[in-house]
Amino acid sequence: MLKSGAALVRHALEAIGVKQTFGIPGVHNTEIYDELNRSATITPYLVGHEMAAACMADAVSRTGDSIGCMLIVPAAGVTHAASGIGEAMLAGIPLLIISGGIHRGSGKRYQLHDIDQHQILKPLTKATYLVEDHQQLIPTLFEAYWTAVSGEPGPVFVEVPVDIQLFRGEVSEPLPQLQDFAPAPAPLDEQAIAAAAEKLLAAKRPALFVGWGALRARRALVELAELLGAPVATTLQGVSSFPGDHPLHTGLSFGGAAVSAARKTVGESDCLLAIGTRFGEIATGSYSVEPPEELIHIDINPAVFNANYPASLCLQGDATEVLEQLLVALRAAMNERLNQGQSLPQNRSAELTASIAKYKLKTHQAWLAGGDSRRVNPAQFFTALRAKLAADAIIVADDGNHTFLTAELLPINRAAGFISPTDFNAMGYCIPACNGAKLANPDSQVIGIVGDGAMFMTGMEVATAVHYQLGVIYVVFNDGELAQISQAQELPYRYKTCTKLAHTHWGAFAEAMECAYLAIDHERDIDTVLDRALLISEQHQPVIIDLKVDYSQKTAFTKGIVKANLNRFETTEKLRFVGRALKRKVVG
Repeated sequence: MLKSGAALVRHALEAIGVKQTFGIPGVHNTEIYDELNRSATITPYLVGHEMAAACMADAVSRTGDSIGCMLIVPAAGVTHAASGIGEAMLAGIPLLIISGGIHRGSGKRYQLHDIDQHQILKPLTKATYLVEDHQQLIPTLFEAYWTAVSGEPGPVFVEVPVDIQLFRGEVSEPLPQLQDFAPAPAPLDEQAIAAAAEKLLAAKRPALFVGWGALRARRALVELAELLGAPVATTLQGVSSFPGDHPLHTGLSFGGAAVSAARKTVGESDCLLAIGTRFGEIATGSYSVEPPEELIHIDINPAVFNANYPASLCLQGDATEVLEQLLVALRAAMNERLNQGQSLPQNRSAELTASIAKYKLKTHQAWLAGGDSRRVNPAQFFTALRAKLAADAIIVADDGNHTFLTAELLPINRAAGFISPTDFNAMGYCIPACNGAKLANPDSQVIGIVGDGAMFMTGMEVATAVHYQLGVIYVVFNDGELAQISQAQELPYRYKTCTKLAHTHWGAFAEAMECAYLAIDHERDIDTVLDRALLISEQHQPVIIDLKVDYSQKTAFTKGIVKANLNRFETTEKLRFVGRALKRKVVG
């Protein structure tokens, strides 16, 4: 039968289960937009900038039940989107990126948008595909989908040339089925799983360290932690992989950049089970963690094993499948010991939970007691916010000091209830990601925590939320600086070069966007403003909250990474940096 390429794209996306596409129509993709406009299951959304399209699609993949999909123009659309695509790549988030392409059969050179997009996107994607004929189009999109979601997930790119979109071509019946392209599941190493169970049983102080790759294994994680009486720390990306209100939850990381609850429990373990983490720089507080010799590492990507820290045992596979089998093996090993008259290791849950609660309380009290009384204490704000939010609320942070404040001070109770840019560190993520998370979860509260510097980057996407009546709340942590870098400049330089921001009247900005605006200038304003913001957002209207934040207290993460990085310097270089800082402090 004869079908246009645009019609085949629509068919494939409907079969994949795509619910939204994000992008901007242009000369090389309008035919696909016209087809999607007639779809009963897919809604195309217009954004102001293609980076926003990537971040919205990313948030859909992270928090929703379908893959995030972009439909963008070639060339400039691709390069504009590159920051968001790179974020998804390093974070292991599946994206389906569809772009138009030049008329490949015209025989003409120097066409509009004529550039090799595949070379640009090669390091930012798992794979790129060029559709060369109509017969190939559906199989290509199906293969691209499975590539994106299989193994360690990531973004994939498909270029559909404009001539294939516009014109009809011959395709065979019946049309291909999505499931025909699914990869076969890899078998698990049952012997290695049994060995892991024995190591955990032999440990006196077992602990868990979980990343985003463990997110879908949440139920098994809780069961495992309780069975072992093991404290649990998370990576930044994996903050929501373990319930923040669980008494065995300790906090972000477990080394020199961690809060005391994690440092004094997970940091002192004799057997660490790491799940779905690559032990990257952010996750480890600039490599300040010191895992025990008995490190059991579970990950779907074998390339991460032994990359930064040697593991005594590596288990490749999907975290949910591995942990389910590990629980079976662990119970079997426990029963075997009991049948042989042996005693089981003491479950330290009661002792541990009391210690964790004590450390957390002490940290919280220190936050409340310190700071600049002329500004809003972040611990006061996050305590009030947590009390007012539903358990299934979604928090979206940008990249900056506020990211680590959120991770340290706001318990996250929902799986995928906290998302932020991590290893790629694409500032500007929050505002569009809030919009995407709300579209994927229309009945959930979505709150963005964004620095004023990041707000400069993608703040115009507030207009997108207004246009589509998305009841999201954006809390701007307003201090007039690029706070994370500004704080990092203080010790070695004593100067804040290029980190002071131009003054911005966020109320006037909100008015221009036709967005509601509220300000928190004092701690006494917190409850009233949050109540009003939540009521406004329930009416499908976005709200900007301008928070006069107090950044005078540093997070454990900020203090820890400065110390960790300085300690790695050679002694002479360390003395040079410290000496320069002291000299500048004296002479100005």
